[in-house]
This record gives sequence, structure tokens and C-alpha cells, in this order.
Amino acid sequence: MEQLKKGRRLILFPLPFQGHINPMLELANILHLKGFSITIIQSNFNSLNPSCHPHFIFHSIDIGLAESGTSTKDPLLLLSRLNANSREPFQECLATLLSDVSKEPVGCLITDSVYDFAQSVAESLKLPRILLRTGSASSFAIYTAFPLLREKGYLPKQDSRLEEEVTGLSPLKVKDLPIINSDGPERFFNLIADLEIQTKTSDGLILNTFEDLEEHALATIRQVYPIPVFSLGPFHKCYPANCSLTSSSLLAQDQSCISWLNTQAPKSVIYVSFGSIAAIKETQFLEIAWGLANSKMPFLWVIRPGLVHGSDWLEALPSGFLETSTLNVKGHIVKWAPQKEVLAHQAVAVFWTHNGWNSTLESICEGVPMICMPCSSDQMMNARYVSDVWKVGLQLQHGVERVNIENTIRRLMVEKEGEEIKNRVLRLMQKANFCLKQGGSSYRSLDALIKHILSFK
Repeated sequence: MEQLKKGRRLILFPLPFQGHINPMLELANILHLKGFSITIIQSNFNSLNPSCHPHFIFHSIDIGLAESGTSTKDPLLLLSRLNANSREPFQECLATLLSDVSKEPVGCLITDSVYDFAQSVAESLKLPRILLRTGSASSFAIYTAFPLLREKGYLPKQDSRLEEEVTGLSPLKVKDLPIINSDGPERFFNLIADLEIQTKTSDGLILNTFEDLEEHALATIRQVYPIPVFSLGPFHKCYPANCSLTSSSLLAQDQSCISWLNTQAPKSVIYVSFGSIAAIKETQFLEIAWGLANSKMPFLWVIRPGLVHGSDWLEALPSGFLETSTLNVKGHIVKWAPQKEVLAHQAVAVFWTHNGWNSTLESICEGVPMICMPCSSDQMMNARYVSDVWKVGLQLQHGVERVNIENTIRRLMVEKEGEEIKNRVLRLMQKANFCLKQGGSSYRSLDALIKHILSFK
């Protein structure tokens, strides 16, 4: 029995952004329910409230990064600052935790894959480190092809080639390649090269996906990286629906949208949300507003403060739009929604999304077809897979214009094409449910992960 208890304390270190925090906390919940005690090191930037997660132990580190220091429009520069500022306080905190002999031994460290210093810190403290990749397996696997893509001239992207299909990677187009925009393109390629080294020298890789969804990409990853790879998603479906685990949302969730959904007919509502970071132009915002209103379909629209460039919240809406009878009857606007609960609601028929990986996976798991409007990075590739590989959604092919929006909504909600898409996403949903059952691929992968962690000495 003592042998089984040893190493059942784990330390997790999430990247402080909503799309990265959610899967890390979900993984923490999974491992906690399997008997591990969980300690979370978090920075004082975008920190969670520990009282909302009483089953975990939290330790906060001061990374000296004020809100003003995160206002840069260059996400790679922000990541660089996060890495530079986090290393020393993280190492000090981790060393202190490991030296506490009153606590049970630590089995391993699990960090976000984007931290570029965590591997060397773990090695210096003789602590095994497993990476969590919070994006899709497909976008991670494509990084292995970057040297060849650069050699062939596909990267850096050129405006004249954006619509060109990438040879050997059909149906991907140049515009779909997962690039983070930066003032210095080489900075991104250096980040990817470093990520490859970090991954190869780690003690394992965890992905929030499942074999039936991304079998080819997972096979590529296992071929390239000589480490154990665990695909045990979808994370948020790995624990019982009635489990009283609290939300990891950094924004206050408006529950009024659930009450509103309760008044709507089954499979009648368009749910619109572009995630926690994406920003759009005012012209796009106006077209979305009129496209939704003109569709005459009920819609639940998440308009996050800061979503629209130059606008705090709803100021950019057309004059009189909020007072129109169409909106009063058909629409409901909130600042933030409990997304998993919304997608699982019987009234929701379609999800108009930016195709962040969490949102894409959550939509598949509830059998909800998607309208794809990717904004940056791996969202472009996720959207291409949704529309052209899995064929469970449609892209706005001809731009964000009200007529195109109306036509796309009609194709999904009225025409035969929409029925076929709905049937395909329902089949994927069934596969997602099956993989978590005893004998399923994610069930077996979780079992293998637990055995792997317990094997560390």
C-alpha cells in the first residue's frame, strides 16, 4: 500500500490565459479523481481564486508583470516576457515545495508546453516533467513540417500565396498554417524549434484529443517524438457530469443565458462566441449584428468587453439595434457565458466560433455544427479541419458580410447540407463518448498515464 501512495502528489503549472487554464484545470480534476493530490503553481497575473477549487493546493508566484505590461499587440513578445519573468520565482517555489518533507513525495511536474524554461528547472531539481499541449494534435504535428515548409517557400506567409493549397498537406491552404503574427517572424520559428527540443527531452506529452478524431496527427507525433504520448481527451467529459467541480473561468459567467435558452424551441438557437482573447474590427462587428438580425433565427451572442477594437462593449452596435423588435424577440446578449452548459442545451443548433481548440472540441462533444470564423494562430487550421476534413461545419467563404452570414446560417439550419453536417457531427460525438468508456482509447491512455507517473522514482 505504501508503494501505491508514493508519488501521488503532482505539481501543475498552467499558462495564465483562459484557453490554457481550462484544459490544465480539467486535467487536474481528472487526476484528482484518480487519487492524486494536486498542487498548482500560478502566477499573480490572471490568477484563479483558490477558494473556488478547495480540492487543490495553490501557490502563487509574483512574476512582476502588471496589466500595462501585457497590453502589447505582439503575443510572442508577451510570451517572451512571461517566460523571462516566471523562471526565477517558479524555480524558487518549486524547490521549496520539493524540500517540504512533511508532505508526500512529488510524482512529477506537469506544465504547459509553452514554458521554455520549465524543462531545465525540472532537470536541475531531478523532477520528471510531462508537457500538456492545449491545442489540437494536428496543429502540433504540423510544426514538424515547418523546416520543409520554409524550404518550399510556404513560410513565412506571403499574401499572394494565401489561397494556395499546400502540396502534400491537402486540404490545408497557406493561410491555414498555424502562425502567430509577430513583428519578427524568426521569433516564432525559434519558439517552435525550442518547443521541439523541450518536447523531445521531456518525460511525456499529454494532449486534449482522442484517437478517432486525430489518429493521423497522433501517429505523426509518436513517430517524431521518442516519449510517451497520451491522448486522453476530451478532458471535460472525463469526469461525471454531476461532479461538483467548479468552473475555471476568469470572467464572470452570466447565467441569464440559460434561463433565456429554456424559453427557446429545441435546435433553434445560434450561439455566437469568439473566445477570451480574439478581437474583431468594428466593420466586422456590424456585419455580424445585421447578419444575425436578418437571419430571423434566435441567437445568443457573447460580446466580451474588448471584443471590438476601440470599443468597451456595445457602443459599436448600430443605432437602434438593441431596440429593434427582432432583437427583443430573437436575441440575447451577454458578456460571458457558461459555454459547456450552453452547448449542451437542447435549444442550441449551431455554434459560430473562432475555432479555438477548446471551443472546437466542446462543440464536437455536444454534436453541434459550427460556423467557422478563425482569427489567428492554430484557429485557422482547426477551422479547415472542421469544414474540410471532419466536415462538421462551414467557413464563411466569402468574408464577414451580412449576406454571406445569412446564407451560411441558412445552409446549416434549413438546407439538406445542414442535415448531413449534423449527422456527421453526431457520429463524432458518439465516438468522443465511446473513447472514454472502459476499453476506449482515452480510457486506456489515462490508465497508461497513471502507470507512467507512478513509475517515476
